[in-house]
Amino acid sequence: MADIVLAALNAKYIHPAFGLRYLKANLGDLRDRTVLLEFDLNRRPVDIVEAILEHRPRIVGIGVYIWNATLATEVVQLLKTLRPALKVVLGGPEVSYETEQQPIAQCADHVICGEADLAFPRLARHLLEGQSPPHVLSAPLPALHEVALPYEEYTDEDLTHRILYVEASRGCPFSCEFCLSSLDIPVRTFPLQPFLAALQRLMDRGARHFKFVDRTFNLNLAVARAILEFLLHRHREGRFYHFEMIPDRLPHELREIIRQFPPGTLQFEVGIQTFNPEVAARISRRQNYARLEENLHWLREHTGVHIHADLIAGLPGESVESFAAGFDRLVALRPHEIQFGILKRLRGTPIVRHDAEWGMIYNPLPPYEILENRLIDFPTMQRLRRFSRYWDLVANSGHFLETAPLLWAPNRSPFYSFLEWSDWLFARARRTDAIALPRLAEWLFEYLTRVRTHDPHEVAATLARDFARGGHRDLPPSIRAYVCGPSPAAAAPGTAPPNTRRQALHSSRARSHSPASPARTTVSEPGTDKGDHA
Repeated sequence: MADIVLAALNAKYIHPAFGLRYLKANLGDLRDRTVLLEFDLNRRPVDIVEAILEHRPRIVGIGVYIWNATLATEVVQLLKTLRPALKVVLGGPEVSYETEQQPIAQCADHVICGEADLAFPRLARHLLEGQSPPHVLSAPLPALHEVALPYEEYTDEDLTHRILYVEASRGCPFSCEFCLSSLDIPVRTFPLQPFLAALQRLMDRGARHFKFVDRTFNLNLAVARAILEFLLHRHREGRFYHFEMIPDRLPHELREIIRQFPPGTLQFEVGIQTFNPEVAARISRRQNYARLEENLHWLREHTGVHIHADLIAGLPGESVESFAAGFDRLVALRPHEIQFGILKRLRGTPIVRHDAEWGMIYNPLPPYEILENRLIDFPTMQRLRRFSRYWDLVANSGHFLETAPLLWAPNRSPFYSFLEWSDWLFARARRTDAIALPRLAEWLFEYLTRVRTHDPHEVAATLARDFARGGHRDLPPSIRAYVCGPSPAAAAPGTAPPNTRRQALHSSRARSHSPASPARTTVSEPGTDKGDHA
């Protein structure tokens, strides 16, 4: 039995619930009366409810995000149907804005808006004492030195099999209108020494994969440098560190540390979103494009950093032609990953002020993606959505590192070339999911040899190398027949989490080819506690 159940509905198993671990860590004397249960989106709501009720809780806390809002609504409805007296408390970005109009908030007993680290423990005590707090509570912004760090809540299984989310700061100094972070007050930093001590304890326990969720890790150069030096001096083979970086802020004092990390151990996620200055100004996004490009060039030429760059399609005032130009410009900068995102209307963000002028029409259901606007009609937006998915399967998965660039020849637009392939593939497959890797390879071979008229022996050899690099032994016989000599030996399968295996593929390709090789791209996983655009 447990008086309090914190129920996490995660996007995937590898994404642990960071926010709920904060809640448990800050419950004080209630911590031992609390259990954290984690589920993924593949679990049936009724089975989730059964697992929760087995603990006979008096309070259930659930974090609600765009990726789990639908499932969370069903779970809450079932909980209140079966146990009307059970107190259901919601938090998270999805219910922190436009709260009262949401069915899930109407079903729940209480909703905490904002950072609930300290507000949830207060509410839980009041409920256990029989008090009747308000339905909606706005959490005062906690002083970070008063917040207990959650890292002891990671289990040994978490350390072995999952991404470990950590943060040295909260908030964002920028005001990009599509992003929930634009609603935050200026950046706040956790006390550095306790944070570093917590990292050391995780390392001592065997932690290998750290993902910093700070929105602007390199904003405070002194703190960023201290953390990077700490990680560098304690680095061991197999450790991996992910940071979200401001792309136009990479001064000498950071560069000197960054270049010392072994290849493939750092990943920088850089949010570019648009290369159109007018569009950027329209959504209140500030960035220095010349400095951004120079920084990406430096990272590619002088470091082993894995670069993950983001673009968003569907921004107000950005046409397909403008997005295509930005996409091609980004490909030329050769990041290892390009995340092709579709604009989402996140609750509470000021992007809605452009709805009337630019005819912005969004899906009313999570994740609230743009359906069409004045410059991009619905059929074209659907083509872009398929482009994004196929980019994930082909250019982003790491399965076709050498083959994917054959889709765009020199002097041809990578964007329009891949769009042609995307249209062709959809005409064949009539779907964007559940395409087996060998079948996808067959379609690639057919398109490259028949439509793009590449030599079949060269395409087959390239596909064979890609399959061997990924440890795949199921290259289709129809392709193998064109491979001259024995097929390349397949690499041994790895044991790292899926995203680090993918990055290892990119690193192996980079080590064996010159820096001038074409861009290699992958897409990030959904499911961190942020739930918003970068």
